[in-house]
Amino acid sequence: MSRTGKSSRTGTRKTAKKRLQLPEILDLTAAAPLAQSFLTRRGADLSIDASQVRRVGAQCLQVLLAAATTWQSDGLRLCLEKPTEEFLEASRLLGLNFEEELARPEPA
Repeated sequence: MSRTGKSSRTGTRKTAKKRLQLPEILDLTAAAPLAQSFLTRRGADLSIDASQVRRVGAQCLQVLLAAATTWQSDGLRLCLEKPTEEFLEASRLLGLNFEEELARPEPA
């Protein structure tokens, strides 16, 4: 323990994989709360459940791209699970391929 009474080994402890359920509508008003959701889950592998998404705006896709870049630079896994066709189509319309980028299988 350090002088402050806290363990000095917190940086080496592996954290459990976290989950994020995306809402049905990812529009401009959802962008800031979505970014905050990612910030509170930073530091652990994250699984994003996109099974309920029906409408997606460019702002939320930008937040998702920023999160993917952040997780990659942190050396952590960020994966997309069960994306709806609406989610994938909105991504494709903007030239993004989240299905390929984030839908990676678990490492063996």
